[in-house]
Amino acid sequence: MSEDAEVAPLAAPLVNVDAGELDDEPTELWSLAHVLHVACGGHAGDDASMRRALGRAAEAGCRVGAHPSYPDREGFGRRAIALPSGALVESLRAQCASLRAVAEQAGVALSSLKPHGALYHDAAVSPALARDLAELTRELLGPGAALVGPPQCALRDAARDAGVPYLREGFADRGYAADGALLPRSAEGALLSAPATAVAQARALWATGAIDTLCVHGDNPAAVPLLRALRAAFP
Repeated sequence: MSEDAEVAPLAAPLVNVDAGELDDEPTELWSLAHVLHVACGGHAGDDASMRRALGRAAEAGCRVGAHPSYPDREGFGRRAIALPSGALVESLRAQCASLRAVAEQAGVALSSLKPHGALYHDAAVSPALARDLAELTRELLGPGAALVGPPQCALRDAARDAGVPYLREGFADRGYAADGALLPRSAEGALLSAPATAVAQARALWATGAIDTLCVHGDNPAAVPLLRALRAAFP
């Protein structure tokens, strides 16, 4: 893990899952992850889904993080929404506060914040938005909670400036272009479903020394077999 994260180096990447997004989500997802980032109402999720995910995560000993997004359930948070900065921050604060309230009831501490979809990509290039997310992480999740994002981007810089630990993320189930950018979801090869392919990509990403955590999307139909393979590769 990078020096600016100010946490102990990892012997293997943390496997994180974006979850709490589908009504028929396999519960096995919640026991196969090291970290579960739970949708908290922006693009998906409600009190019932948050309680369900946090309860199972607690049973499995899985860490839990917040997964806020643009307030866009119709577009599943995958498109940028033009909102005044203050309105967006208030929406993100309300989303995270909702999850925190459920977590407190379940006796679970929130360990990280990972923006979802378009918010993730926008914050990676917008210093102002990145600063807002770093401050929300520190304000709502407390000391030691980490911000999750791409290896080199505005989010990492904002986390460093705010004194917030940062987890550099790679994707085990998404295809990458030659320049290192994620392939658009509409492109061929954008979503990986073969466990062997995902493990090979994960091993290659980890070997670079540039990541701390690997993501599998909970809405990937192949999420469970991919997670089983990754947990076998990175216990």
